Amino acid sequence: MHQDALNAVRACRAAEKEQALFYRTLAAAAEMEGDEATSERLQQLHADEQHHLSRLTARLMELGAALPDLAGMRAPAIALTDWETLAHEREAEEVRRYEALLATATLDEATLALVEQILEVERHHARDLGGKWTMA
Repeated sequence: MHQDALNAVRACRAAEKEQALFYRTLAAAAEMEGDEATSERLQQLHADEQHHLSRLTARLMELGAALPDLAGMRAPAIALTDWETLAHEREAEEVRRYEALLATATLDEATLALVEQILEVERHHARDLGGKWTMA
């Protein structure tokens, strides 16, 4: 795969890490407030985003690509109030990111299939702000 495509996949990986941190932080805040329903919803979104991160990491490793260290990433400062508005915006950005990747990058067959699967899940997230769409 071309270096530009690898860099785009790396950027998606970093964005998935940030999104996973976003949902994990919100889920913990909802739990602290005793809002179990919102916490569960956010935990499911977190699980999907974490799964995307893992799958992109594995794919880059399969390709022998260098993996930037994401350990230093921190969750953005966010409050639980009106989380849905911000989450819709973030999910719409994820959809745009993956659509752009598919439109501009030349991906090998396995990476293309992975990106298409992730995009489908992100479209569900953007529409429903609910998780557990990712298939194993």
